[in-house]
Amino acid sequence: MGKVRTTLVKRTARKLLEMYPDLFTRDFEHNKKIVSQLIEYKSKKLRNQIAGYITHLVKIRMKQAKLEEGEESE
Repeated sequence: MGKVRTTLVKRTARKLLEMYPDLFTRDFEHNKKIVSQLIEYKSKKLRNQIAGYITHLVKIRMKQAKLEEGEESE
C-alpha cells in the first residue's frame, strides 16, 4: 500500500514544481527549506508533506528523462 496524500498537498506541490522547476532537487532537506521560503504554512507537517511529494515527483521526472535518453541512443 502506498501513502495517501491529500489534494491540497498534491495540488500545491505540482504548482510549486511548475512555477520553480529549477529550485527543487532529489534532496528532501533542501526541498523542505525551499518550500518554507516560498509558502507560509503554520504546520510543519504540511510543509514536510509538500516537500516530500515534490521530492517524489522530481525523482520520477529524473527516471523518465534517463529512460528517454536511453531510447534515443538506440
